[in-house]
Amino acid sequence: MQFPYLSVLIFTPLAAAVILLLLPNRQARLIRAIALTASALVLGLSAALFFISSPVVDGYRFIEKIDWLPELGISYHVGVDGFSLPLLLLAGLVAFSGVLVSWNVQDRPREFFSFFMFLVASVLGVFSSLDLFQLFFFFELAVFPKYLMIVMWGSPQTREYGGMKLTLYLFLGSVVALVGVFALYFGSGLNTFDMLALEKAGLPLAFQQIWFPVIFIGFAVLAGIFPFYSWAPDGHVAAPTAVSMLLAGVEMKVGAFAALRIGIELLPQGAQHWAWLILLLGTINVVYGALLAMAQKDLKYVIGYSSVSHMGLVLIGFAALNQQGLLGAGLQMFSHGVMTALFFAVVGMVYDRTHTRDIGQLGGLARFMPLAAFGFIVSGLVSMGMPGFSGFVAEIPIYLGAWRVAPWVAVVSAVSIVITAAYILLVVRRVFFGEVPQSLSALEDIHTRDKLVVLMLSLVMIAVGLLPGLISAGISDGVNRILQLLGGSL
Repeated sequence: MQFPYLSVLIFTPLAAAVILLLLPNRQARLIRAIALTASALVLGLSAALFFISSPVVDGYRFIEKIDWLPELGISYHVGVDGFSLPLLLLAGLVAFSGVLVSWNVQDRPREFFSFFMFLVASVLGVFSSLDLFQLFFFFELAVFPKYLMIVMWGSPQTREYGGMKLTLYLFLGSVVALVGVFALYFGSGLNTFDMLALEKAGLPLAFQQIWFPVIFIGFAVLAGIFPFYSWAPDGHVAAPTAVSMLLAGVEMKVGAFAALRIGIELLPQGAQHWAWLILLLGTINVVYGALLAMAQKDLKYVIGYSSVSHMGLVLIGFAALNQQGLLGAGLQMFSHGVMTALFFAVVGMVYDRTHTRDIGQLGGLARFMPLAAFGFIVSGLVSMGMPGFSGFVAEIPIYLGAWRVAPWVAVVSAVSIVITAAYILLVVRRVFFGEVPQSLSALEDIHTRDKLVVLMLSLVMIAVGLLPGLISAGISDGVNRILQLLGGSL
């Protein structure tokens, strides 16, 4: 029996969350130390899992299975493939970075870091689940902590609105997805939530065509799919920095991952039937999101709408249903997760020192915080898809995959490259260069902890851009398994 790596990974932040709730708020140093230790363990173990090998069973590694409620076909069943392993690493990177950038939280640090650890456990559980009930359990575990963290520690001007809007949208998507999950349970005739068993069940074509859009779009609401995207920028802007990093960097990938794992993998013929719709919605996401980002004056809203645009590329890669598109989607989820986490981290550093996110009131910040400017520029280059950075190696396969099935999608969505370059370059020039406003004539540089976050996330994006095989080889294994479910290489 192999060591339960995934269980340790998932339950480390859960245990830390419970321990933190038992401590008094006056022990702030101990609270931060526990949160940092737990997040470091998550990062270390997720990195170890990414780089070590394990016997592969049905395309999955590190499998653990224990009967949970056998009378209903529910089990504790975890395992990861080449598609989900990079997402575990992404979650570890963002969790560790989120704790570091939140180090100076003074208001109820016990609750803040405890709720943050619950969020981390939630995403790790979704990425590892091979049981539908368990996946949905972890999917919903994040709803309450997300809402509380936004309304308690978020932006005073928008936290009530942003928190409630996010929660209602995600509840709507969850209810729709849950109906689809029940349909899978009863429609298969197996009375099981075991995803591997459901993969092999061979559900009827008519069933797949009816239920695919319900399941896919229900989960994809969390990925910001059009027209259910508006919760994302409002939620990101209202949230405290660490939660913005986790929401945009990891939680949106949770929605996309669940849509892939359940919608496409369990209903492959339904995915082929409805691929045109996902291509259309993804293309709208890409172009419309980029146009909305360009129109914003609030720095955080720019990044929020940019995330909607870039997640559209993930949807296009999924809907291409071929090797290039799916590979690019996997790379894009990792690249965008790291990129947007660094974007929001830098915006938080800027706001902490200037007390404004209005682009028109900022300028010349590179003189005071050069490493923060470096991190924002690196993220901007990734966002623009510049060669040598992770965004380039992620976007090119998506466009190649889209061209093979619908050239118009590749042509139209490529317009977003120009729009993205325009708003990123404008923001960089206005915020970090040019004249320094009189009100910002004396600013402090970012802390050492912040510099560590900037350097770590920047180096990851550069490394993937220069050595894409670090990520792509594993993702290709996961893609090949999906292509087999779709009926062979497409």
